[in-house]
Amino acid sequence: MKQLIIDPKSGEIRVEEVPPPQVKKGFVLVKNHCSIISVGTERSTLTISQKSLLGKAKERPDLVKKVIKNIKDRGLIETYHLVKSRLSAWKALGYSCAGEIIEVGEDIENFQIGDYVACGGQDYASHAEVVIVPKNLCVKIPKKKDSKYLDFEEAAFATIGAIALQGVRQADLRVGEIVAVLGLGLIGQLVIQICKAAGCMVLGSDIDKNRLKLAKELGADEVCLSNQLIDIADRFTNKFGFDAVIITAATKSNQLIEIAGEISRKKGKVVIVGQVGMNIPRETYYKKELELRLSCSYGPGRYDPQYEEKGIDYPYGYVRWTEQRNMDAFLNLIAQDKVSVKRLITHRFSIDQALKAYEIILKDSEPYLGIILNYPSRSITSKVYISKSISSREVALGIIGAGHFAQAVHIPHLMKDKRVKIVAVCNASGISAKSVAEKIKADYCTTDYREILKDDKINTVLIATRHDTHGIITKEALNTGKHVFVEKPLCLYESELEEIAEIYRKYPNNLLMVGFNRRFSPHAKEIKEFFSQRDNPLVMSFRINAGSIPVNSWIQDPEVGGGRIIGECCHFIDFMEYISDELPKSIYAIHIGRHTSGITTDQVIITLGFENGSIGTLIYTAGGDTSLAKERFEAFGDGKAVVLDDFKITEFYYKGKKKIFKTKKQDKGHSKEISAFIESIVKGKNPPLSWEEIEKATKATFLVHESLKKGIPIYF
Repeated sequence: MKQLIIDPKSGEIRVEEVPPPQVKKGFVLVKNHCSIISVGTERSTLTISQKSLLGKAKERPDLVKKVIKNIKDRGLIETYHLVKSRLSAWKALGYSCAGEIIEVGEDIENFQIGDYVACGGQDYASHAEVVIVPKNLCVKIPKKKDSKYLDFEEAAFATIGAIALQGVRQADLRVGEIVAVLGLGLIGQLVIQICKAAGCMVLGSDIDKNRLKLAKELGADEVCLSNQLIDIADRFTNKFGFDAVIITAATKSNQLIEIAGEISRKKGKVVIVGQVGMNIPRETYYKKELELRLSCSYGPGRYDPQYEEKGIDYPYGYVRWTEQRNMDAFLNLIAQDKVSVKRLITHRFSIDQALKAYEIILKDSEPYLGIILNYPSRSITSKVYISKSISSREVALGIIGAGHFAQAVHIPHLMKDKRVKIVAVCNASGISAKSVAEKIKADYCTTDYREILKDDKINTVLIATRHDTHGIITKEALNTGKHVFVEKPLCLYESELEEIAEIYRKYPNNLLMVGFNRRFSPHAKEIKEFFSQRDNPLVMSFRINAGSIPVNSWIQDPEVGGGRIIGECCHFIDFMEYISDELPKSIYAIHIGRHTSGITTDQVIITLGFENGSIGTLIYTAGGDTSLAKERFEAFGDGKAVVLDDFKITEFYYKGKKKIFKTKKQDKGHSKEISAFIESIVKGKNPPLSWEEIEKATKATFLVHESLKKGIPIYF
């Protein structure tokens, strides 16, 4: 399918042929008929993308700090690959469109195939032939008084209209109140019409005379140039001032926030919808006791993954106007002839000619306001070929899940290995799949992982998707006879683990490896060797200063990420398996009693008993200061002691002497891990990890949760 993308590395806009998205639970697939360019937002994105690296850094100093910290923790090379993957990742443009549903996922009740819908959301309602949209960002297109549906051009305004409507709601207007709208772009023009529909007196202001003329024709009671606003405000409000001032302009200047204060009445309201300077002049706002209100995009639910991604609606009686309900209400205003959007459309282009639209925007070569993109009907395939190279390399690899981690950590190592040919890349996002596939010169890309599994040329897959799909894809991949490297965790449920075990036993020639990389670190090798000739069990302690992850992160979601015990603690349990050369046989866990975040299972102490008598304590905490090194491992036995500090330095103590082992950078074993896996395939060797080790480390995390629930030790 065709999709409009921006390459943030170069700032170039292109129409790319990318694979279409695949439907999933709680989402619908929509064949676009129209989308609308949000000029202000998209021009801002383009402007930042076209800046130099230094210019981008100035725009986001918070990200620069993260990069510096990452260099200290992971080293320059790994951080370089991580930053490079983020900077080179293509981005989707657009967030307001309309079309026809062509497929529905599970848990969809109110939509069906064939419904005409308007869609919203950045990275969802994009400028693309087919889009995947969560159910709470989708509304049915209503009918007009003549029983005909709104046309797709009108419906494509739904999201932009919801932004305007939410701004008006924040102003909390009453019939007869007097409103000023500063900035008469698309949203400003819509705000004026909505305010008039609500029975208000409205003055519109802008620096563009053509936009003033249009606002007047669309119902504004008065219009004026920005430099005339203060003078006209007195006359228009009979010197009382405006009940509400809604700022819909986009400017870094602080001038509009200052003017808004001057023209407001005492105890009036100033509502910020656009991106403007917000250095509030205290004297004016204090003396008038003004209310400053910010309008958050389309309305309640925006930026809440529980609402947007998981489809959990807010109770109607408590949150009357969500972003979805705002979209629906706006379309009904059009259907009732209360708002007109046709007059706002100045240009129409086919998706093939989309670059002409952005040329007009960037060069200001002619007047523009609403720019519509149309999508002619054509057939779409799930694969997009990049090249058709022929390779006789031993490992023909398909990558399923090519996010930032895979790009920064696994792919650079794979590309250096001459025994590996990366044949295909699959990612949930078509533009991401195409971007990565082009960069690494894969043969093709897709958004459907089954295309890779049914490809006979591919004998190996790397799975680096979100955690909830690891078990599903691993089972299917093993059943197709392929070797599998799956990032941790192997799966999220014990039932999945049992199913994988059953399939794995059926295909003993298939290699299965889980990304327990720390055992491949040179530090781990040195420690293992240090304790190799011992007569007694080990006492081990592993402290993880993990740092907090937001409650709304997918990692914390038990259905998607599995939580941090399953998602991360498996790493450290496996490490103790490796060092002790023993499998765990018992687990007892306890977590903190309460936390302000509501999450207590990411601050836990786990005690493990191993088969030959070794014991280990895993302290996993999200409550510490991240300036402290993340990982510290200690082990004791036979008069020996070891201290490993964050996989950078290891101290060995024996017979009163101290020996130090250092690596140039933090080395958690990712490179050696990949190399060992490839070596096993090429030479027909046993996998680097036995199934028993994988199974026990994975099952241990499930038993941790059982122990936490029951408050007792759990035995395997």
